[in-house]
Amino acid sequence: MTSGRVLEPHHDGSALFVPPGTPALGDVVPVRVRVPAGSAARSVHVRSVRDGEPHVVPARLDRTDDGERWYVAEVEVHNPVTSYRFLLDEPGGYRWLNGSGLHARDVPDAADFRLTVHPSAPSWARDAVVYQVFPDRFARSAHALAPEALPGWAEPAAWDDEPVGSGPSTPRQLFGGDLRGIEERLDHLERLGVDVLYLTPFFPARSNHRYDASTFDHVDPVLGGDAALASLAAAVHSRGMRIMGDVTTNHTGDAHEWFAAARADRSSPEASFYHWTEDGYVGWLGHASLPKLDHRAPALADRMVRGPESVIARWLAEPYRLDGWRIDVANMTGRYRDVDLTHEVARTVRATMAAQAPDSLLVGEHFHDASEDLTGATWHGNMNYTGFTRPVWTWLTPPGTDAPMLGLPVPRPRRPGGAMVDAMRDFDSRVPWQVTAHQWNLLGSHDTPRLRTIVGGDPAMVEVALGLLMTYPGTPMVFAGDEVGATGDNGEHGRVTMPWDQPSRWDEHAFATYRTLIGLRRSTEALRRGGLRWVLTDDDAVGYLRETPTERVLVVVARAPWSGATLPASLAPTGDVETLHGPDLAVGPGGVAVPGDGPGVGVWRLG
Repeated sequence: MTSGRVLEPHHDGSALFVPPGTPALGDVVPVRVRVPAGSAARSVHVRSVRDGEPHVVPARLDRTDDGERWYVAEVEVHNPVTSYRFLLDEPGGYRWLNGSGLHARDVPDAADFRLTVHPSAPSWARDAVVYQVFPDRFARSAHALAPEALPGWAEPAAWDDEPVGSGPSTPRQLFGGDLRGIEERLDHLERLGVDVLYLTPFFPARSNHRYDASTFDHVDPVLGGDAALASLAAAVHSRGMRIMGDVTTNHTGDAHEWFAAARADRSSPEASFYHWTEDGYVGWLGHASLPKLDHRAPALADRMVRGPESVIARWLAEPYRLDGWRIDVANMTGRYRDVDLTHEVARTVRATMAAQAPDSLLVGEHFHDASEDLTGATWHGNMNYTGFTRPVWTWLTPPGTDAPMLGLPVPRPRRPGGAMVDAMRDFDSRVPWQVTAHQWNLLGSHDTPRLRTIVGGDPAMVEVALGLLMTYPGTPMVFAGDEVGATGDNGEHGRVTMPWDQPSRWDEHAFATYRTLIGLRRSTEALRRGGLRWVLTDDDAVGYLRETPTERVLVVVARAPWSGATLPASLAPTGDVETLHGPDLAVGPGGVAVPGDGPGVGVWRLG
C-alpha cells in the first residue's frame, strides 16, 4: 500500500460484504471479497474456525465489474463468535487477507474477521456525534450555589480562573457549573450539530470530577439535585437529542454510604461489596479515597448492576430516561489479582439495560488494548484511545516536541502516516466490525491534554485531526471547549470553563470548522455507515474509502504538502466526482488524480 497506486483485495464487515443484521447460531452467512481484476489470484477460499478447528471452503466468482472480481462464500456461524479470513491462491504462493491487511505469510487468528450472534449497539449510535460535558466547567445558572454554600471540601474559583493542573487543589477547585446551566446552553449543542450529551458523573462526591461517589441514589445538590437532571433530560429529549451518564462500577468513594456501612460492621452485607486485605481495604490503584468493589458479592450485583432496582436500571427509567452509560475504568471492573469478572459484569450491565431501555448504549473506558473485552457480548464499544486517539496524536505531533506521551515516561513521537495506519488497522482488526462501527473515537477528553495543545496550537492541524474524526468508522466524541479553541497541558489543566462571555477565549474559526465537518458527516451516509478501505499512505498524507451499497466517498487528509497520488480510474467509473470538502479532483483515463495539497482535508463522492 504505497501512495495508493495499487488497490489490494478487500473485505470488511460493512453491508457491501456482509448482510446487515445479527445472525443466529447455525445461520449460514454469505461473505464477499473484492479482488482487483489485475490480481494474480487463481482462486479464493475462506478459512473459518469451528470449535477451534480451521475449516476451508471455496469461494465462487459472483460478478466482475469496475475492474474488480467479487467472490462470495458461505460461513456457518458455528460458535457465538466465528472467525474467518480469506485465502488467495497465487503463482508466487498463497496469501491471507484478514482484518489487518494482506499477508504473504501465515498469521495468527487474532486479526481475523468475525461474525457474532451478539446484538449490535442501537442503530442511532452509528449516526450520532457525542458531546462530552464536565458539569462543573460548562455553564453556571442563576440557580447555582453561592460560594459560601458550597461543601467544605471545595475551593471556590472564579469562572475565568485557570484550572489547577496538578497538586492537592486539582480535585477541589470548584467553578460552580450546574445542570440547569447546561440546559440553558442546549442551543449551542444544536448549533454545533451534536446530538448526544454525555455527562461525566453527577452523583454527590467530595471532588469536582465526582468519580468518588458518596451515593448512587441521588444527583449532587451542587449540580441542582434530582429535579435538575430530570429537567435537563426532558429538555434534551424534547430536541430529539439523547443524554448519557457516567458511572463507576469499579469503585465508590470512601464517603459512600455502602462503604460507611461496611466499615461500621464487617459482618454487614455491604462489607462483602469491597475487597479487603489483612491491612484493610483495597483502594483502586492505591488511592484510599476510592475503595474497590468486589463483584463476587451477589448482593452488590442486585444493588449495582442487575435488575430493575439496580443503579444501572434506575437512571434509565422515568423521570430521567438516560439513553445509556459510559462505564468508568471498565478495563479494571471486576478484576483484582486472581479474580476476573469483567465480562460477567459487562454482560449483566448490558442485560439490565436491554430489559429497562432496549435502545440504550453501553460504552466502556479503556486506555489500553481493549480487544479481549470487546467480543460483541460485553460493552457495545470503547473510548477508542488506542485505535484512534494515540495514532492520530503521533501523526500530528509537531516536530521536536518534548511533551510526554499519555501514560508513558517518554516524549510523544512524530510518526509517519504508515505508522498511524498500521496502529489503527491493528486495533480495529482485533474486534468484530460491529464494535469498530460503534467505537467512540476522540481527539481528547477530560483525562487528556487538549487537542489544540497536542498539535502545537496550529489551526490547520486541528482541522486535519477533525477531518479524521468525522470521517472514520465509529462514533465521534467532542470534548466541550475543543470547538472554541480550548487548550490544556494535561487532563486536569484542560478542564477549562466555557468562555461564554469572553470573546478573547472564543475561537470563531475553530467553531466554524467543527460545525462544517460535523455537518459533512451528517450529510453523507457513507461517512456514518460505510466500510473502510485504505487506498493511500504517505508519510504526510493518508486516504481511505467509505463505501455503502449506494455511495462511495474518498477521504484524504494531509499534515503537509506531499507528492500527490493517482488512484485507479475504476474508483470513479462514470468520471463523476462531487467535491464535498476541500480542493477539486481531476479524473481522466489515467485515473483519479489526488492533489498534493496540505495541510488539509479533502472529501469527495465518487460516481
